[in-house]
Amino acid sequence: MSNILGICGSPVRGGSTELLIQETLKGAASAGAAVEYVFLNDLQIMPCQACGKSPEKGYCFFNDGMDIIYEKFNWCDGIVVGSPIYFDSVSAQTKLFIDRCNCFRAMNPSGPKSFIQRINKKRRGGIILAGGERENYEYARRVIGGFYIWGNIESLGLVTYAYDSWEKGTVASHHDILHQAHNLGVLLAGREEIN
Repeated sequence: MSNILGICGSPVRGGSTELLIQETLKGAASAGAAVEYVFLNDLQIMPCQACGKSPEKGYCFFNDGMDIIYEKFNWCDGIVVGSPIYFDSVSAQTKLFIDRCNCFRAMNPSGPKSFIQRINKKRRGGIILAGGERENYEYARRVIGGFYIWGNIESLGLVTYAYDSWEKGTVASHHDILHQAHNLGVLLAGREEIN
């Protein structure tokens, strides 16, 4: 059985980003996966302090809300990260979490051009982005995509939702987008090993 982690970077409960991540997790559960969900705005997470050294034990020298995420990351076989689009990029909550995963690779004493991979397990990944019709989704996708490269995560799909209303959770009436999110979850729950 696969374990799938959903991480929501929206500050809005019941908003379209959260609804899409939850639908992705429903899809994964329907395919037999165990699922966990993290709403980043509920956690107290300090910004990355660019310590420069990799901690010998664990992922970070600092203990805060990221400890929950590190534990769930170790548990999961797949991950879906979702964010609203703010100024053509991910939310502050999402970027804060991603920056604190800098420790997934350690600095190499031989020089700054190489890093030591600390994440040996390959995982599946999905991306959820929700924003206005005029936003540039590619910039936000690249931020999460860069995190996926850093964390040894293979990106299997992207679901975007461009809303045209300020009303919360409008994706609930867009069954085609919800279906895409559900199918992404089924894909993330795939039973075969990723090499």
